[in-house]
Amino acid sequence: MKLSDYAKYLGIAYHTAWKHYKNGLIPYPTRQLPSGAVIVDFDPKNEFGQKTFNKVAIYTRVSLRKNRNNLDSQAERLCRYSEAKGYQIIHVIKEVGSGLNDHRKKLEKLLKQDDYDILVVEHKDRLSRFGTNYMDVLLSRLGIKLEIVNMADRGRDELMTDLVAIIRSFSARLYGQRRAKRKTETIIAALQSESETLS
Repeated sequence: MKLSDYAKYLGIAYHTAWKHYKNGLIPYPTRQLPSGAVIVDFDPKNEFGQKTFNKVAIYTRVSLRKNRNNLDSQAERLCRYSEAKGYQIIHVIKEVGSGLNDHRKKLEKLLKQDDYDILVVEHKDRLSRFGTNYMDVLLSRLGIKLEIVNMADRGRDELMTDLVAIIRSFSARLYGQRRAKRKTETIIAALQSESETLS
């Protein structure tokens, strides 16, 4: 549909729609014809105005290098899932890093790309331990759907790893860098002995 029709459908001024087009904020494919007219690949009859999602980026993550083999099995499961749903796989990203780390290079690079419209992860915490709902909102504003295959909680070892990272971070802030190491080691030892007694 023409940009003017798209603006009317949304109930916004043409000038606003033009700004959105120029700034890349329209969450549908757009193209400018030689005549200058802008076409928005949007059909309000298609799924109540939702765009058709079929290009997928798969993101897999483990916290520790020793669990690296799990990346391949995660990727394989998600590829089978995506193929079963008829998705076209554009990216398969495998990353080692904590779910608490908000500077994971491969994830940052993926989030800057716009050649996919579904981000598939196996578990919510593969993307991030905290703030996944905010990420979902932001992705949807960019026209990208977040699809979480399995909403079940992850294993205890992974949670312990993240808990230790949280404790280390807060200890550093509360007790200063020198004392943080000693405090953290004491807390970790207590957690490990408690974990062993529960096993």
